[in-house]
Amino acid sequence: MSDLFDDESLAVIERRIDEWLGAMRTTNHTILAIDIADPDPMFRARWYVRMKGETKDFITVWLTLGQRTLRYETYVMPAPEENIAEFNEQLLRRNDKLIGAHFSLGLEDAVYLRGDLPLIGLTEPELDRIVGSLYAHVEQCFRPLLMLGFASRFAD
Repeated sequence: MSDLFDDESLAVIERRIDEWLGAMRTTNHTILAIDIADPDPMFRARWYVRMKGETKDFITVWLTLGQRTLRYETYVMPAPEENIAEFNEQLLRRNDKLIGAHFSLGLEDAVYLRGDLPLIGLTEPELDRIVGSLYAHVEQCFRPLLMLGFASRFAD
């Protein structure tokens, strides 16, 4: 089990994340907005990083600071309407190639890309890697998954 951070340590980590995200925004023109959301009472803080996508119009990465980990997630797409077995097989095959994140099903079977990192390993380069990786994975998988899960909408 990872270490439990006290309020003072979490306040320091929270300030660092604010600073790191601010620096990311000034150097990365893909980032449209960074904001702090009302956190779940179980968590210390929650940010969102909204980015302009190329394949998917917008990609929003949620970062949630807990007492032991930083959880990160992004919404990929709604539940598929067809080819569900093949769609889910694609998600599982893609999971096998991912490091630090995994596809999962959320509310109403919507598809998310999620992961978490022990706070002991949280650094500015690691936060940059997390945000960049989630962005890249969504950009890479969005169109193929869309074409599979909603094939009849794209039929000529």
